[in-house]
Amino acid sequence: MLDVGDWYDDGVWHLGPVPIRAYALCIVIGIIFAIWLGTRRWAARGGAPEAVSDVAIWAVPFGIVGARIYHVITDNQLYFGEGSRPWYEAFWIWEGGIGIWGAVAGGALGVWIACRRRNIPFLAMADALAPGVLIAQAIGRWGNWFNQELYGKPTDLPWALEVAPRKRPAEYLDVETFHPTFLYESLWALGVALLLMWADRRFKLGHGRVLALYVAGYTLGRSLFEYLRIDPANEILGLRVNQWVSGLLFVVAIGFFVWSARRHPGRETPEEVRGDYAPADADAPADADAPAEADAPADADAPADADAPADADEAGTETSRDAGTDTTVEAGTPTGADDPASADTTADTGASAGAGAATEKPGDGDAPTDPAKAADTPGSPTSTDR
Repeated sequence: MLDVGDWYDDGVWHLGPVPIRAYALCIVIGIIFAIWLGTRRWAARGGAPEAVSDVAIWAVPFGIVGARIYHVITDNQLYFGEGSRPWYEAFWIWEGGIGIWGAVAGGALGVWIACRRRNIPFLAMADALAPGVLIAQAIGRWGNWFNQELYGKPTDLPWALEVAPRKRPAEYLDVETFHPTFLYESLWALGVALLLMWADRRFKLGHGRVLALYVAGYTLGRSLFEYLRIDPANEILGLRVNQWVSGLLFVVAIGFFVWSARRHPGRETPEEVRGDYAPADADAPADADAPAEADAPADADAPADADAPADADEAGTETSRDAGTDTTVEAGTPTGADDPASADTTADTGASAGAGAATEKPGDGDAPTDPAKAADTPGSPTSTDR
């Protein structure tokens, strides 16, 4: 049995003169967790982590205002009916009274505005935030426990909620324990959030399909828990307003999921979700400023190739010398054609001269002195090939 002591009756602690309301504290903790989880999920999709905090600046105040407006509309008799409170108390949000659907609608409007300002796909951001929002709702529901409100019908189950007499409805003053509907909704929201994260990881959902599953999953549970609640509420055709809203949103969410899956299969790309935020590596100058390999002058200016012309000069000189020697020998051969011995001697002398010229360097001073032959030598120091 969930026993709520007297010091919890008003759901307020006092830090000196400063009141600390447990419900507000639960909401703040939920918001912080939603931002943390949303940041991690958004970064995993390729988005800029700081984008979630920027979006939250718009979403949180819009959500709070929307939650209060929804409460005032659905419980207008509290402020504008006969014998009601003064109308200006409709603005006293610190006195309690908010509606989850107003928070979702107002928060979604804030997210949309923030996404438009930074060119971020709204549905992609909503998909990243949805599980965290559900967990925030699960945490926030514990504020109802501190306030001893929004409980269900009487029950004697082991986990029944014990409610103080002054917090009970007049017709249930003799009943001590009730269904903890806030606990049911909290556990349901937590379970749906875990299911969403699993489905998103498994099927790579995008284009608003995680958001659609969030709405469908939460509304299904909410419509069931509303049957257990006994707090006063407006009804239409015997059903509480929240049941009608939940049923309508459930149908819309399922329809949107089917349409999105057919129209936009897959998930948004990292380039799409970045919006106007700079890429993560845009500030890293190391790679961007490194000289390209194509511009490296090492091969072009390598000194190793500088000796190549010298080799060519040597080869050219040797060829030129060999050619000149052979020509001389052959030209002189007919003079001794009638004497076989003389011919043999001349041939041997020419061959020896050719062999000796082939082993000499061009700088030894033995190069041919014939200007015509020197001009034909490709390795000449005055050559433009140098």
